[in-house]
Amino acid sequence: MYAPAQLAALVAVVETGTFDAAARALHVTPSAVSQRIRALETQVGQVVVSRSVPCRATPTGEVLVTLGRQTALLAAEADRRLGGGSAVLRAAVAVNADSLATWFHDVLEAAAGWDRVALEVYVEDQAHTLRLLRQGRVLAAVTSDPTPVQGCSVRAIGGLRYHPVVAPAVLERATVDGRLDWSRLPLVRFNELDDLQHEIVAAAGATPPDVVHRVPTTADMAEAVRRGLGWGMFLDGQLGDALERGRLVRLPAEPVVVPLFWQRWRVASDLLDRLTDAVAAAAGAAA
Repeated sequence: MYAPAQLAALVAVVETGTFDAAARALHVTPSAVSQRIRALETQVGQVVVSRSVPCRATPTGEVLVTLGRQTALLAAEADRRLGGGSAVLRAAVAVNADSLATWFHDVLEAAAGWDRVALEVYVEDQAHTLRLLRQGRVLAAVTSDPTPVQGCSVRAIGGLRYHPVVAPAVLERATVDGRLDWSRLPLVRFNELDDLQHEIVAAAGATPPDVVHRVPTTADMAEAVRRGLGWGMFLDGQLGDALERGRLVRLPAEPVVVPLFWQRWRVASDLLDRLTDAVAAAAGAAA
């Protein structure tokens, strides 16, 4: 059995990035943190944290970081049920930016009514949120991957529909002899992990454009497309009356539906249950 103090030391080192900062967070000496980490490594027979700057958990350490956070959460919830706990519970969750900008707002509203719960939202592309779950940094994630992370359950929660659109003037400049030349059509994407637009270009059998803009917020990316920076993907709720008014036009490609799943630790946690219920309700209402 792993000692809670040793697991807490590992979590603190990974969260703060250094042994000294972890010691301050735990109100112990750096020597005590080092001793706890060494004892943990002796017990598992492997290195659990790389002594880099910042310190990072090894693959073995990631498993123990998850265990440490689960242990801390369940202990705090048990204290509450026994009437003696007043610690703030941390609800760390990974969410893709488009969900956060739309239906996840209802989850934020639900969390506002939870007593002494701190919601910590990490933003990542839906295809990459599971990385944070595997690392133990979050207790649940909105993802496009239906394959459960070890120790987690998975639940389908709907999806996001994206429409490829562009400002008419931009489309006109990229049209040659009545045919769209995708290679001349500037592209606007969220970040380097955003591959939806490139998948559409590839499906059209076209050459990707040389000009690719990066605008890393959902709302600003949509505004960039409206203002003619290039073409991009709009969610259902972002289109409004832009098509009817002629401010945007559809590109000759089908909408893309990205299915979403909710993955969470498979532990008996009141907080996780509340969070799961809130996510299911919000995603269901948006479907």
